[in-house]
Amino acid sequence: MSVVITSHKGQVVIPKKEREKIGLKPGSKVRVEAIDNHIEIHLMPEDPIEYLCGIFEGYPGSLTQALLNDRKEDSYREEKKFTGLFRHTRPSKKRK
Repeated sequence: MSVVITSHKGQVVIPKKEREKIGLKPGSKVRVEAIDNHIEIHLMPEDPIEYLCGIFEGYPGSLTQALLNDRKEDSYREEKKFTGLFRHTRPSKKRK
C-alpha cells in the first residue's frame, strides 16, 4: 500500500510498483469507481471484444443448445401444469 497526495486538480500519481503489479502502462484505460468512502481503479482490457469472447471459452457445449434445452424443460413443466388443471373438464353441450 502506498500513500499519495492529490494535486490541486484532484490528480494522483499511481506509484510505479503498483502500476507494474497490474500492468498499467501509459495510455492504458482504467475504470474509476467510488465505493462508499474509497475509490477503486480497474485496468480495462486492451481489446474488450477479445476479452468478452474469452469469457465463455471454458464453457462445455453450445450456449445456444443450453438455452434450447432450458426452453424445452420450461415448456414441459408448463404443459404438465396445465394438463393437470384441465384434465377433469368435460366438453360443453350445445344448447338448442
